[in-house]
Amino acid sequence: MRLPRLLPTTVGIYVAKRFLGAIVLTFLVCSFLIFVIDLVEMLRQSGKYGGVAGWKVAWLTLLRLPAYTEFLLAFGVLAGSIGALLMLSRKSELAVIRASGMSAWQFLRPGLLVAFVLGVLSITLYNPMAASARAYADTLFNQYFGREVNLLQAGSAGSWLRQDGLDGQSVLTAASAARGGIELTGVNAFVFDTEGRFKERVDAAKATLLDGYWKLENVTVARPGEEPVAYGSYLLSTYLTPERVSDALGRVIAVSFWELPGLIEVAEKAKLSTSNLRLQYELLLSRPFLCVVMVLLAATVSLKSFRSGGVQTMVVTGMIGGLGFFLLAEISRQLGAAGLVAPRIAVWFPITLALVATTTVLLHQEDG
Repeated sequence: MRLPRLLPTTVGIYVAKRFLGAIVLTFLVCSFLIFVIDLVEMLRQSGKYGGVAGWKVAWLTLLRLPAYTEFLLAFGVLAGSIGALLMLSRKSELAVIRASGMSAWQFLRPGLLVAFVLGVLSITLYNPMAASARAYADTLFNQYFGREVNLLQAGSAGSWLRQDGLDGQSVLTAASAARGGIELTGVNAFVFDTEGRFKERVDAAKATLLDGYWKLENVTVARPGEEPVAYGSYLLSTYLTPERVSDALGRVIAVSFWELPGLIEVAEKAKLSTSNLRLQYELLLSRPFLCVVMVLLAATVSLKSFRSGGVQTMVVTGMIGGLGFFLLAEISRQLGAAGLVAPRIAVWFPITLALVATTTVLLHQEDG
């Protein structure tokens, strides 16, 4: 049986516009609220760390906003889809569409397409823009407030970095990091040869990452069975590069979708953990499908409530369902971040489960 084509028709375009308008409106309202909250926090920090002009604080807050709001898309799709279906129901448009013989799958198709396209655009266009803006915002934050974010991994023995290079592996500890992790001070390096045997300990006042090596200054090198030797400078090979180290060691929020595969490759070559990078990559890849699930979730609670006339029940049930899904997804993500579950499974399991559940409910409602 050939299903009627809905998308090219006037009805399909009209429904798609309803979904798009409601989703965008929800997203903009939430973005404005986040902007206000972050602006208040930035103003508080401005007063604490020295006066910064109000327009600079507002500009900094605006640059930080896309990196925060891109995670709101799924919620925006859920709330916007419920709102779109609510508007269609109140004007009896939904009843007319259903009375014409269209199934739930047919009139939901425009909303599903809108959600999927928004998800694709968010990872291919919005995410790179958000990452670039966040990186620039971090630079301005350091300039305005005179504070540098330490990108080294914090452990019980201080900040440390495990890396690999042409001469073998090494473990670096440092008192502090600057310029996005490119410059280290108070450096101690434990160097191993290509066979994994301890080779030497290198203590340096400062280390600067260049292309293919760390340049250490005011160095003392101690080898087993030998007296320590002092050098003015010393080179330590590494596969890390100045263009990649801050992203490889830093927050994945400042890494774009297009950069992640390269960063994962560099991190693996340098013997760094790639769990967070792989997790972020899978999260971005899954976003279009997550948006589709949000539309299906909205439909499962909306269609039943329309028939019984319970609008309040629809909204509350939809929000509770969304909250339950986001809670499950966060638990799964944390398991992936801790290395207990593979990143791909941690990301896709909740989405697959929700997709199966919502599809089953909709099929049951249609048959009922």
